[in-house]
Amino acid sequence: MNKYHKFKSVWHKELSVKGFKIRFIITLILLGFVLISLAKFLSVHEHRHGFIFNDPLLNLFPAINVTWLTFGLIYLGLIIAVGLLAFHPRELILALQSYTLIAAFRIITIFLLPLDAPPGIIPLKDPFVEFFGSGNTLLRDLFFSGHTATMFLFFLTSPSKKLKTIFLICTILVAICVLTQHVHYTIDVIIAPFISYTSYRIICLINQEVKKN
Repeated sequence: MNKYHKFKSVWHKELSVKGFKIRFIITLILLGFVLISLAKFLSVHEHRHGFIFNDPLLNLFPAINVTWLTFGLIYLGLIIAVGLLAFHPRELILALQSYTLIAAFRIITIFLLPLDAPPGIIPLKDPFVEFFGSGNTLLRDLFFSGHTATMFLFFLTSPSKKLKTIFLICTILVAICVLTQHVHYTIDVIIAPFISYTSYRIICLINQEVKKN
């Protein structure tokens, strides 16, 4: 069985399960709503002033521009994760729902704890966005690191043990990169995996309750 027929087969099987199609549609709607809300919130939040932490770790070294390495890891991880989860619809839904909750947590935490960018920051400009558009680079989307949290979510939701190892390594490397560039405070990076794990566990528990009912 080639990949296309395998893809078609697994989705046909899952879509025939009662309630799966509705859950998938609702998941996509909620994800879209939260991501649009996050984008609008961050645009407004960028004009707010916040706190500056005295970060002992960042004080040890000057910022170094590793933008291309950072986004290379992120986009590579994203491509691998999407390609893998496309053949595992149930895990895909868990990943999308967990990411939706992570994005919601970002709105809440950024609103409650507004932070200014770390001193000496080298803005992390997305090469893809810079090439195809003129989007503004955000500097105050802090507490917690969304890139680190997302990469760790790939680790949590990966059905492949081998790829889990790769995602875990990428999570650590991305965390090091954003610190190297002074894009985030140390606490932002440390808390990110805990937010991912909490979101993932909450979603798993909700889905278990839905199945019971």
